[in-house]
Amino acid sequence: MNRPQTEVFLNELAQGLLPTEQGVAWFESLPDDEQSTTLHLLAQFCFQAHPTDEEALESIRRSGLRPTHTPAVLLVRGRIEDQVGKIAHLAPQHERRKAFRLLIALLAVADGRRRERCRADGCGHHWHRLTADRETGEGRQQGSGDGA
Repeated sequence: MNRPQTEVFLNELAQGLLPTEQGVAWFESLPDDEQSTTLHLLAQFCFQAHPTDEEALESIRRSGLRPTHTPAVLLVRGRIEDQVGKIAHLAPQHERRKAFRLLIALLAVADGRRRERCRADGCGHHWHRLTADRETGEGRQQGSGDGA
């Protein structure tokens, strides 16, 4: 998958248009360097969504992680924007899998709030219109590179 396709895929996961398990299976099939790139891209998306402390807690619940798992512990310790970067840098494979689940959930919660707010303002970001694109048959669009 090239970067624009990956961006759309990740946003489809976050918007619930694709099942999380499909995303996890895809992520696990990636080579280590691409997993790292994907986690950094997700961290960037989450950073852009400006998650709140409450959204961080909700994302832990949605991800299915225990609050004691490393990515969950990191997320609630300190500024979320800083912690998301630390989560993206987790190296062990089992921690990467958890990090992917948590960052997708965080993007889902925080960007969901943004999509709701943008609807009223007529948002023009293609990744906020994925549901509408599917309904009109436009399919996957090329990304602009600025993520979630």
